[in-house]
Amino acid sequence: MAVTYPPMIVMGAQGTGKSTIGAALAARLNVAFIDGDDLHPPANKQKMAGGTPLTDEDRVPWLKIIGERIAEERAAGRIVIVACSALKRWYRELLRSSVPDLLFVHLVGGRDLLQERLAGRDHEYMPTTLLDSQLETLEPLADWEDGVGVDIERTPEQIVDDLQRLLQRRARSD
Repeated sequence: MAVTYPPMIVMGAQGTGKSTIGAALAARLNVAFIDGDDLHPPANKQKMAGGTPLTDEDRVPWLKIIGERIAEERAAGRIVIVACSALKRWYRELLRSSVPDLLFVHLVGGRDLLQERLAGRDHEYMPTTLLDSQLETLEPLADWEDGVGVDIERTPEQIVDDLQRLLQRRARSD
């Protein structure tokens, strides 16, 4: 019997490894991966490149694009994992309005670790100066949200191993 996985958002602040973990998990589960950063409108990318944090108003069209894309993939019979910060609960609810069974994987790490990781990274448009605004905006998963928090202190391979086991247990209990 084949295991069916839910569509997922790998979420968290910059530097948590959303794209790395999301892509590795998607490869392991043999499902599609989309980096949510690729779906930002050009105006959002320009704003962030200039060091200005996005507002809720800036994020809504982007979140709708992501939700619609996941729903389109689902309608075509494909499961997708998307890397997306999904910092606020209402952002996650907006995403879930397009895909009710969306599962959130929240990558959690302390500011010092994130700062250290960002020091060695060159992102197309996301300067490291936006980390503090992201951490201030971040609302951890609530108990009622369908999701799991994952400590990023371990290697990506260990994190993906744990997530795969968790997803397989979940699939068996459904």
